[in-house]
Amino acid sequence: MTAAPLLTTPPKERLYLFDTTLRDGQQTQGVDFSADQKRLIAKMLDDLGIDYIEGGWPGANPTDSDFFANGPSLKHATMTAFGMTKRIGVSASNDPVLAEVLAANTPAVCLVGKTHDFHVRTALGAELPDNVAAIRDSIAHVLAAGREALFDAEHFFDGYKANPEYALECLSAAYEAGARWVVLCDTNGGTMPDEVGAITETVARLIPGDHLAIHTHNDTEQAVANSLAAVKAGARQIQGTLNGLGERCGNANLVSLIPTLLLKEPFASRFETGVSLAKLERLTKVSRKLDEILNRVPNRHAAYVGSAAFAHKAGLHASAILKDPTTYEHIPPQTVGNERVVPMSNQAGRSNLLARLSENGIEIPRDDPRIPGLLDHVKQREESGFAYDSAEASFVLLAHDYLGSLPHYFEIERFRISVERRRNARGHEISVSEAIVTMTVDGERMISASESPHEPGEIDQGPVNALARAMRKDLGKYQSYIEDLRLIDFKVRILSSGTEAVTRVLIDSADGEGRRWSTVGVSANIVDASYQALHDAFTYKLLRDGAPAALKV
Repeated sequence: MTAAPLLTTPPKERLYLFDTTLRDGQQTQGVDFSADQKRLIAKMLDDLGIDYIEGGWPGANPTDSDFFANGPSLKHATMTAFGMTKRIGVSASNDPVLAEVLAANTPAVCLVGKTHDFHVRTALGAELPDNVAAIRDSIAHVLAAGREALFDAEHFFDGYKANPEYALECLSAAYEAGARWVVLCDTNGGTMPDEVGAITETVARLIPGDHLAIHTHNDTEQAVANSLAAVKAGARQIQGTLNGLGERCGNANLVSLIPTLLLKEPFASRFETGVSLAKLERLTKVSRKLDEILNRVPNRHAAYVGSAAFAHKAGLHASAILKDPTTYEHIPPQTVGNERVVPMSNQAGRSNLLARLSENGIEIPRDDPRIPGLLDHVKQREESGFAYDSAEASFVLLAHDYLGSLPHYFEIERFRISVERRRNARGHEISVSEAIVTMTVDGERMISASESPHEPGEIDQGPVNALARAMRKDLGKYQSYIEDLRLIDFKVRILSSGTEAVTRVLIDSADGEGRRWSTVGVSANIVDASYQALHDAFTYKLLRDGAPAALKV
């Protein structure tokens, strides 16, 4: 009897990830990386498992020159320098711009060139065959220098639609000259996914898919969809940026693309990348670390990594999640290093409350008689202006306090804040905020003072910042716990008008581990509301880090 054939799973195809955050990302309005920041980001990308890191354009500016002169040591990624094809009328060996790109001594070089006949004639003022020759000679020159060559086909999709024969001729010139990757660029971000798929499929008949890459911009909010369409059509390298940084509306967001490729069909079963499932758990931290470097507030609603990406507000949702977490979540949050949130609000029911308590390690039986009282307490606080939907950390402290499980750490006996505007010794008008705080830890009274920066060119960060610095200046035995605590956002909302207006303050905090939390304060006095939120921010940090309770005196 003949044995039945063994069923084997076909090997997965390799998809390569090319990050251009350090170049394209720097073209984002308001983004200006330092060389040290670029080195830090490059290490983050390398640790994540990105295959290529485009470091910038050597010689284009002092920052990029410094970065390449003192490049980071990478374990996985291939460092890539960016430049352009040689000028027409000058040989590749005599082009000074190309020479400076090669002088960076990176293992790979990516050169951008024209593939749209209109741009060749109008922007370059050249004849079409001369541009093809420039592409061919430039790629050959890179290979002769012992480097891996990539060709960025600028405005390719528009060029193809205008003159497909010429656009394909440009690609063929690069590929035949030895380009490892020919990159199809949707430079103005206006191509639709079905067009990207159909055109990429046509190109893949001319250039093998394992030499074909996609580079999309997000001007129609479809850069990720366009990248996936190109992969389906045959492209095997995807270019993009962390958090979708880039000029205008940004580039394809690798933070969205990577988990989609690893976790969603048909990609998950067909492809593998340099990012393993274990490394994928670092994704949220990497995304938020980039925002921290840029001093930007992370998008709470960003796919996969946003703080609200797995937030469930409605009571029915929370009830279902307690029974089956997959009911309202397309992936487990921890897969990408995120976490589930069931925020408290005035719509909350028993299921929301139990789910939120459980998520924060507060286990309480469903029939505990304290639950109705805690629920009423939360709703009464919401009625007075507190927003626990947006301040999960304050809710955790409120719950612990109501249930009698909140440790006592420190006591603020009093504080005084002053704001002064004056002229300094140089005759410059300055604003100075000063805070003095009297607090007690383990029965020991301590007085701390802090004054905001006030030298010319420095900005007074305001009274709340002065208060925060005074509070963290000397917290006794808790000092080591709060050394890495930082305030990263401050929001104020007036809840009612008139002379008795109520103010709500929301403060976002973070620590050296990349963790973020939000706290809230409400008062007719904006400074008092800020103090409440600050006090919660410090207390939550101590609670989360397991700091010992203060001694009873």
